Amino acid sequence: MSLEEKVLSFMREVAYKPLKIDELTRELGFADRREIKRFHKLLEELEQEGKVIKTRYGRYGLPEKMNLVVGHLQGNQAGFGFVIPDNPDFNDVFIPANRMNGAMHNDHVVARLLKGGSGRSSEGEIIRILKRRSDLIVGRFEAGRNFGFVVPDDQRIFQDIFIPKNEAKALKNGMKVQVKITRWPEKRRNPEGIIADILGFPGDKGIDTLTIIKKYELPEDFPPEVKKEIKAIKREFETKELQNRRDFRHMQLITIDGADAKDLDDAVSLERNEKGNWVLGVHIADVAHYVKEGSALDREAFRRGNSVYLVDRVIPMLPPELSNDLCSLNPQVDRLAQSVIMEIGPSGQVLSYEFSASVIRTQERLTYDEVRAMVEDKDQKLLQRYAAVAPMVEEMAQLALVLRKKRMDRGAIDFALPEIKIVLAEDGKPLELVKRPRTIAETIIEEFMLVCNETVAEHFAHLELPFIYRVHERPDEEKMLYFRDFIHNLGLSLKGKPENVHPKALQDLLGNVAGSPLERIVNTLLLRAMKQARYSTEQVPHYGLAATYYTHFTAPIRRYSDLVIHRLLKEYQQGMPTKKRRQRIAKYCIQAAERASLCERIAMEAERESVDVKKVEYMADKIGQEFPAVISGVTSFGLFAELDNLVEGLIHISSMDDDYYHYHEDKMALIGERTGKIFRIGQPVRVILKRADSEERQIDFVLASAENGLPD
Repeated sequence: MSLEEKVLSFMREVAYKPLKIDELTRELGFADRREIKRFHKLLEELEQEGKVIKTRYGRYGLPEKMNLVVGHLQGNQAGFGFVIPDNPDFNDVFIPANRMNGAMHNDHVVARLLKGGSGRSSEGEIIRILKRRSDLIVGRFEAGRNFGFVVPDDQRIFQDIFIPKNEAKALKNGMKVQVKITRWPEKRRNPEGIIADILGFPGDKGIDTLTIIKKYELPEDFPPEVKKEIKAIKREFETKELQNRRDFRHMQLITIDGADAKDLDDAVSLERNEKGNWVLGVHIADVAHYVKEGSALDREAFRRGNSVYLVDRVIPMLPPELSNDLCSLNPQVDRLAQSVIMEIGPSGQVLSYEFSASVIRTQERLTYDEVRAMVEDKDQKLLQRYAAVAPMVEEMAQLALVLRKKRMDRGAIDFALPEIKIVLAEDGKPLELVKRPRTIAETIIEEFMLVCNETVAEHFAHLELPFIYRVHERPDEEKMLYFRDFIHNLGLSLKGKPENVHPKALQDLLGNVAGSPLERIVNTLLLRAMKQARYSTEQVPHYGLAATYYTHFTAPIRRYSDLVIHRLLKEYQQGMPTKKRRQRIAKYCIQAAERASLCERIAMEAERESVDVKKVEYMADKIGQEFPAVISGVTSFGLFAELDNLVEGLIHISSMDDDYYHYHEDKMALIGERTGKIFRIGQPVRVILKRADSEERQIDFVLASAENGLPD
């Protein structure tokens, strides 16, 4: 047991009451001067992290025992916020605007509960700011007579930032800037700042992506020490590097990726053995061979956490020399890999497996479109072109369907949420929004990676050694209650109790709405009701996949968690680490899991915003055009409508001028006072585009005719 675990365990005891530091020192039995110094330092770190609270009287205790919640503040443009607790067992805490006490969106805070428990209905106030958010904020500059101010792009930061007159004089109204906060907000006082960078004007070429990069503080270049290490890496393998590796260069190996992918980190092989079972090989780029623990490359990969895929560029976790070349499993070149070879029975069960460092050579680089055409369309030109691997690809399709059926039978939730690919012109303007179909090609790779990740996770769970898992807790009871009530208003039902609903019941529900106008809406709302998957050193079943064991092993080029797991696999295969080494590994795994989870959330937000910006830009020249749509949301202030290309916009209630419409929360509908017309989720309508504002990321529709709406 580590010192931290010892301290926290002692404080969790039922009889514990907050103690002063000297009392704690005696109770825990620390007498040696070095021990005491180490303990005091730990206590200070735990206090900074919010794991331990120091009262105004100098006593230490756990926040949950003091009616306190520690977490990150999620702001709202209306001035209120929610504390998202660090402890995943707790739910969000509502913070009214008058109880924010100078806290800003994304601050790490301590909130005192004022009423309710730890659920959505609970309310609190910010009593302490443990760590401020980043001091860099992107926004629009506005000039005043005696000062300027910056209106943040992120609407969750509801305070404008005051800019001194001497800073503002060189700027023009409407400029996009990055501001550095010099004075944090206080009660009834806005933050102040200075200009850190001038980005340009809205509409300038590339300004939309640059704004997102600056807003999320995504790294724009690799530091000199990383570039120096890259130059020192040898491109050719030495004989000794291959001595302890399995040689799979004779095997039929292929990669299957998108046509524009450059970082190919997984290859697959498949054959039948003498028993008639499948032998599936998942071969993953051996990034850990090049990125050594503690190196400059490793530190930078840890900082980045993952690659970020914006619409017009990739911000890679690793330099292109590695991600697109040395570690990318390009065809007809030798590459180092970590291979997982699994014997799989006729029902999809993994009968045996082995891990091995390997050297591979992929025969072909196939795209998803090519595999789909070969398997589903029996495209003769492609079948002839890839004749050497075509039979294996057909066999892969069969195995993928078997694995998928096994996964569905155990209750995995398969969201039918389409993705949009934005086709860009050379100048970055969006030309087309194309729905990405989900075909057998995507299914092959998805199922092969899933079974590999589960196999690796289960192996390490049984070893009971420090490790990083990919976990997904069951949804909150309150969110599931809301979801159940919502679908009930749509004429649907959910089996089981909301506090303990089995994923199979949710899978059945999604199956019932498949192909109907409600499919997209129900899938979206269910996804919102789910908790977000994260990385953890604790082995917790993955609810959405209905998997007892799960991890991320298959993408070390673009995910730091996978890189750490590759290192652990190598180290544990060499024998049991010493106790001291295991403690170091355990501590680092916690840090890596937390960092990877944080970076993943940042990447998701940046990627989503990148897509939304281009959607609005795509619609900008279509003002006045009419489109078929489906109502995707109903609120007191209007309707949200979604087009077939997944562009969503608001129909404000003020534009619905053929009647007075009232929001009926119990029916989740807008109902006309005089006509009795009803508008509810999933209902098809025709809309006219009135506004597409790239600056505000806002699309507004109006209903095309009075014929829209259902009779009472």
